[in-house]
Amino acid sequence: MAEAPIQPWDRPAPEREGRPCAWSLLPEDLAELGCPGSALETFKRLHRPWTWKDGAPDLGPAIRRWLEGVADLRLPALVDGQPSSDGATKLVLELADGRRIEAVHMPRPVRNPRVTYCLSSQVGCAMGCTFCATGSMGILRNLQAGEILGQVLTLMAGLGPARGHELTLVFMGMGEPLHNLDHLHRAIRLLCHPAGLGLGKGRITVSTSGLVSGIERLSKLEPRPLLALSLNATTDAARNRTMPVNRVWNLARLRRALDDWGLKRGEKFCFEYVLLAGENDTEADADRLAAWLGDLRRAHNLNLIPMNEHAASPFRQPGEARVQQFAEWLKVRGCFVTVRRSRGRDVQGACGQLVKGS
Repeated sequence: MAEAPIQPWDRPAPEREGRPCAWSLLPEDLAELGCPGSALETFKRLHRPWTWKDGAPDLGPAIRRWLEGVADLRLPALVDGQPSSDGATKLVLELADGRRIEAVHMPRPVRNPRVTYCLSSQVGCAMGCTFCATGSMGILRNLQAGEILGQVLTLMAGLGPARGHELTLVFMGMGEPLHNLDHLHRAIRLLCHPAGLGLGKGRITVSTSGLVSGIERLSKLEPRPLLALSLNATTDAARNRTMPVNRVWNLARLRRALDDWGLKRGEKFCFEYVLLAGENDTEADADRLAAWLGDLRRAHNLNLIPMNEHAASPFRQPGEARVQQFAEWLKVRGCFVTVRRSRGRDVQGACGQLVKGS
């Protein structure tokens, strides 16, 4: 069988041709490249920002010279930040090839303070969802594993928190994460490595627009993160209009993929439903949504998200009375519902508003 052609978005940044990104290397990779010291210790020093000095890993001169000769040590550069009135900060990061992506830093002022990062997986997005600003960009390229992980290290070094156990990660930024699953999952392996940040897989959520082939692959991988599904319509005709992915994998096929996921103890799905005024916010929609969820409606959270408006989409958010009415319709049908107020809206940093490619 002939190999599939390399798509433009799968090509590495020109500066990285022939040389791996240091941040994408596991300890065994460092050893295979001939690390002159302990590969595990080198990995620790790379991936634990709380051990860095002057904003860079404390590698020692010999290891640094060797590593600079075999790998690319550049991290995404933090080039802009827009603080929101709700405490979140929308951030622009520049990659080695000059492309730019956005991420969001969201502190949670709770009893045991945590910080959530909303991260990107691609520059742009190929899914074309008509309510999403990122979808209006099209796809420019995939992020490599080291660039995905690099977002985390850059944000930790620049804004905190100091340690990995204070972090929660959601891949809900630019891109369809499952369209870049190879690089994404390698980044998850790196993030969860006990010699690195040591994140628990339950602290990482991957959101998809419904890429069934990716859901099926991810279900078999370890470490397996939590899965969030962006649903946003209750009929195939409506979902075809707003989410072109549905023309390939319709609602029935998507539901079968969830049934086949094989939930493990402590795992839950998260369902995201962006409310679009006059498009998907009727009582009939609520009835069909509850029916589609079926036995998942009570134990798995359904987030209702009033549409975060932006210039690239004709859709508008419903009024508050309709949002609350829609939530009530779902509750009386037995759904576990949360109305989620996206953070960073006043700086265009909320769900569906991230757009930066140059």
